Amino acid sequence: MRGLIQRVQFASVVVDGETVGEIQEGLLLFLGVEKDDDQAKVNKLLEKVLKYRVFSDENGKMNLGLKDTDGGLLIVSQFTLVADTRKGLRPGFSSGATPEHGEKMYDYFVSRARELHPDIATGRFGADMKVSLLNDGPVTFNLEV
Repeated sequence: MRGLIQRVQFASVVVDGETVGEIQEGLLLFLGVEKDDDQAKVNKLLEKVLKYRVFSDENGKMNLGLKDTDGGLLIVSQFTLVADTRKGLRPGFSSGATPEHGEKMYDYFVSRARELHPDIATGRFGADMKVSLLNDGPVTFNLEV
């Protein structure tokens, strides 16, 4: 399971001209599911996302996690994150989850996130999404479990 987090001042997702998810200050998470991912990996990545210290404390140091700031978390499924790009000029997706398994793990991730954090928004799994954001920093991290 892979997650790409970006610290944002705001972010939103539009599907077919309709805004389906948006947050103000917080994290935008692009989530990639691999075929061997399970609920244990979801829980581990979610804990990391919520606690990863990317927000500044009173001294300007990145010492605070999303849980410390009560910022928003916008979760967007992104299959291309699991691509193998080591060879050639075309990405390989052999490690990627099937659409059914990917959606199941994505839905579980969102469900658990809503249990653990008050401000959760999402994109729409499998949809053609238009994502807008204002990256703060920029601060971007690739997380794997």
